[in-house]
Amino acid sequence: MATDPRRTGYLMRALGHELAAVQQYLAQASLTAMWQLGRHSSRFRRDAEEELGHAQQLIERMLVLGIPSNGTQLPPIRPGRTLEEMLLIDRVLEIEAIRLYEEAAHYCARMRDGETQVLFAGLLQDELGHLRDLDRMLTEIHQGATP
Repeated sequence: MATDPRRTGYLMRALGHELAAVQQYLAQASLTAMWQLGRHSSRFRRDAEEELGHAQQLIERMLVLGIPSNGTQLPPIRPGRTLEEMLLIDRVLEIEAIRLYEEAAHYCARMRDGETQVLFAGLLQDELGHLRDLDRMLTEIHQGATP
């Protein structure tokens, strides 16, 4: 399959996003562990592992397409000062991923690159699930329950 610069751009942006998310969630896992919020620390660590899996899927697809998965400059992390602030920051991160993956999946479908479209569609579904989880936890915080 010929190299498509726009598809390459989507893959590189996606990889950068996933690696930034790994960094973000690991920092939050460490902070919540320091605050003795073990359940939340475990959840952030699981999220980091899932995002790392996404990065691996993207790298594997890039290798199949002959695209070098060059390192990217990651944005600075924003861990947050409270659990609620962390969840709100993560919500923005997930919405950015959702927009990227919707656009990328649509583009790949138009270009008849079914394999890459399926990859982006699967990542999109995972990120939509993350967003639902974050919204549920934020609702629990606002209702006074412990998420």
